[in-house]
Amino acid sequence: MAGFSDRADAPVEVEVVPHPALMVLFDLGDQPLVVDDGSGQQRRGSVTAGLAPPHGARGRGQAGSSVCLQVRLSPVVAYAVLSGAPELSGAVTTLDDLWGRDAARVQEQLRAARSWDDRFAIVEVALVRRHDASRAVDAEVAFCWRRMVASRGQVRVERLAAEVGWSRKRLWARFRSQIGLTPKRAAQLIRFDSAAHRLAAGHSAAATAADSGYADQSHLHREVMTFTGATPATVASAPFLAVDDVAWPARAG
Repeated sequence: MAGFSDRADAPVEVEVVPHPALMVLFDLGDQPLVVDDGSGQQRRGSVTAGLAPPHGARGRGQAGSSVCLQVRLSPVVAYAVLSGAPELSGAVTTLDDLWGRDAARVQEQLRAARSWDDRFAIVEVALVRRHDASRAVDAEVAFCWRRMVASRGQVRVERLAAEVGWSRKRLWARFRSQIGLTPKRAAQLIRFDSAAHRLAAGHSAAATAADSGYADQSHLHREVMTFTGATPATVASAPFLAVDDVAWPARAG
């Protein structure tokens, strides 16, 4: 979890960069946050965003003060917490649609809290309360996801299927139904995320391609375009990436 607050004299627009975690955004500002899902539909207030939202997904903040609390949930956890994670592979959805009245109650508690520590505690309790153990993902699917993350997306699906003792077809079907993406697409997303952060840290496209497991710089360019519709140079300057090592410092380790 990370807390953000800012004051702007004019409306602010920030593009959403795909990330290998589902995002839950609690909007605590005076003016409602507007999120464009990339297909022309707009959502207001607290929202969730899937693993790979469409090109053009962006958040728009009004002039004045803005405050939000962002949670990144592993899809392995989100499957049991959001009760709709498989349908959120790329969707932007209001938290009200997923949690009903519970979303409003959590929102009220967060607005009444006096510190960020109190807010983090409130959200943690809410996530634990919403966790449905009966919706836990298969142990094999969780294992494959962890292996993908540990390898930065550079592990073959066939190898994963062999390691868990499943056929490639079964792994493909179970992974897709519980994570929201196919194993191949999930590995590509994780690899893209690693590359995007290297670009944001100032590494060249050529070095990033070599270090991230791409065949060459052109391959990296195509993958970045696939996930964002933008060039590697544009993605490297994205505000969401620039604040990651501050908001989630564990990444540096």
